[in-house]
Amino acid sequence: MYRDNSLMPKEAVRLAVLGTLAQAGSLRYADLAGALRHFTSRIVGPSLDLMGTSLELLRYDGSIEALDGTGMEDNAVLTVTEAGRREFETLMRANVRAPSSDDLNKLVITLKLRFLHLLDKEEQQEQIDLLASMYETELARLQDLRRYHEGDPGHLTEWLDHDIAQVEARLRWFQDLYERT
Repeated sequence: MYRDNSLMPKEAVRLAVLGTLAQAGSLRYADLAGALRHFTSRIVGPSLDLMGTSLELLRYDGSIEALDGTGMEDNAVLTVTEAGRREFETLMRANVRAPSSDDLNKLVITLKLRFLHLLDKEEQQEQIDLLASMYETELARLQDLRRYHEGDPGHLTEWLDHDIAQVEARLRWFQDLYERT
């Protein structure tokens, strides 16, 4: 993890693998690899940084195990281990960096929302609070920037109004999600 306790690319992929298996129960090696490629490439586009994490490494370190066969060579059925479940929960509790054009951050937020239901209610609400807090900070930053540039020529304040409206909509969405959890 980074110093701010947010996920690095390889940890985001680990979260994707462990969450996918925790949700599905078990998957064949090829199906798991295909599901990960599909999901991550739809969020951030093709990325060698994200595809560099081997399922074999997760199997080797004990986070996942083969129920039959050995791995890629025989398309084994894979499942998450108890150690992998603990790591999943640790990764789910990681901080999220402030919003930016960072595709990794978008992936981490999307993964948290994809697998949020796998946590107990209290943990779900903590994660929703964490994400909402991040957007509250982003909203304050954008509003301050807009105030600073009020009256400037050009289209910056229009663009900032657009961004502010998006962040406000996300905050409302997270507030609604919290109430539904």
